[in-house]
Amino acid sequence: MTHVFPHIIPKIEDWQINKFARQRKTFIEQLNEYVWTRLEKNGSQSLEDILAKTIYLEAQRVKLNPWKVDPSDDAEYWKSMGNALTQALKSEEKDQLLRDMLRRIVNRYNEEIVGNFNPSTFLFARKFLTVFFKRIFNSFKAPGQRWFWGTKKDLLQKIKLSGYVDETRQLFNKGTVVIVPTHFSNLDSITIGYALDTVAGIPALSYGAGLNLFEVEIVAYFINRLGAYRVDRRKKNPIYLECLTSMASYALYKGVPNIFFPGGTRSRSGAMENKLKYGLLGSAVEAQRLLLEEGKEDKIFIVPLVIGYNFVLEAKSLIEQHLMATGKEKYQKSREPKNIGSKWNFFKLFFTKQSEMVLSFGEPMDVLGNLVDGDGKSLDKNCHEVNLREYFLLGGELAESAQRESVYTRILAEKVLESYFRNNVILSSHLVAYVGFQMLLNQRKDLNLFAILRLHPSEFSIDYVDFSNQISLMVKQLKEMAEEGRLRLSDEIFRNTDDLISHGMEMLGSYHIEKVLGYNADKKLIYSQHLKLLHFYANRLEGYDFENLVSWVPSEKFRYVDKLKED
Repeated sequence: MTHVFPHIIPKIEDWQINKFARQRKTFIEQLNEYVWTRLEKNGSQSLEDILAKTIYLEAQRVKLNPWKVDPSDDAEYWKSMGNALTQALKSEEKDQLLRDMLRRIVNRYNEEIVGNFNPSTFLFARKFLTVFFKRIFNSFKAPGQRWFWGTKKDLLQKIKLSGYVDETRQLFNKGTVVIVPTHFSNLDSITIGYALDTVAGIPALSYGAGLNLFEVEIVAYFINRLGAYRVDRRKKNPIYLECLTSMASYALYKGVPNIFFPGGTRSRSGAMENKLKYGLLGSAVEAQRLLLEEGKEDKIFIVPLVIGYNFVLEAKSLIEQHLMATGKEKYQKSREPKNIGSKWNFFKLFFTKQSEMVLSFGEPMDVLGNLVDGDGKSLDKNCHEVNLREYFLLGGELAESAQRESVYTRILAEKVLESYFRNNVILSSHLVAYVGFQMLLNQRKDLNLFAILRLHPSEFSIDYVDFSNQISLMVKQLKEMAEEGRLRLSDEIFRNTDDLISHGMEMLGSYHIEKVLGYNADKKLIYSQHLKLLHFYANRLEGYDFENLVSWVPSEKFRYVDKLKED
């Protein structure tokens, strides 16, 4: 049974993100000064070059890739900036004019980026999301449910927490917490936010939201008031990128807890991240140095978080993108017909299926990747306390060193990745998908991956007995690795093999119209109606080397599957 924690800070008015929102104007003024100073100290480019590059790239964006959410004066503004730059370069007061231009652009960007928070909107969103997630995770009038889609209590039992939850909660009173999750779905931000609030009892955190989400007015209304800061991935110019990274580091410096997705984007393959982007993690390192320079004892804490889903609504489009990127000319995108029947089948699944999710908290660490104890003290591998101040000294004084901090960021990224794999909770759906796809690979060693994915589903089947035996071998390996602390296991993994298979196949890709894995009529063969989806969900166990740790015997009892649906 899921334990629901009381809120660390019961009153929303006392949440740090709410205090931050009340001082938004002052924060933007301070952030402007911080960004101006950093850009003017830039040794690699002159102010003239920075402005020229920014204005050119923005003019191209406005012309080639405009969005409805862009300011109405966007084209006119950047045209005027181009003219102003031309005039400034001819003026005797060039330096002052260039600085004035920089200040105007920085303020414009920061006004766009910095978010807001409204307690009333948050309370409404909490109620709305309870209704929304009851529909996602509960089935319609399931046995034992009092209401059509169950109560809030029924819902919260489907949102399971694992790992270092208590330790994470304690750290909110010791410093500023940055939660760094894996990223699989567009629903991740709201799912994590809802689970942290209603189950983990953690206050709302600031997070980055793609500007494209603001294209829908009702979505924009809520995101604008729920602590999100806007991220426009079209903008690659130096001024905007500096504003964005400075926003993250300066907000942490001011004590605003954050959620960063260090992978940068959703996993297209379905696998966990094996490489992280350093920008946002570097912001945490920078914020820690700023605090030390101010003589403050406050610390930045990093908490890796692994999300475990049985389904990803966008899985089809994500795996297509992954295969197109990796296969290039070897891969041809399939065209799947859309019809009224398929929509009706989805609607039927939406009413009858249920699912669950797991949030697995990794060991909290400092910005150097050292583990921290319940008091927030940094500990080395021998459990001796670490003084962070010493790591930011230069010539005996606290000072910035971009090269040194980039090394710290890389070390932190490596520690976060290691934590992801240790704290990944293996679900029954992950297991059956991985075993099914691995048996397919071994069954068709004459074909490469892209040829296998072009097979008609009827050309693949697995004898149930062979599949069951292979599951047993995998479970044995999983239990050994769990005992060694190399991963975590869901409760279903400990069921008897038949129940485990049944549960995994029922949960796997719950809301996909096609059966990712199913039984044939006499339940002697296992088949898949969508090999690409099977590949997507199987990839969740990529990176553990199971293909070499476990003996894989191809099923010799292959038979053509005439009926691709369950009995």
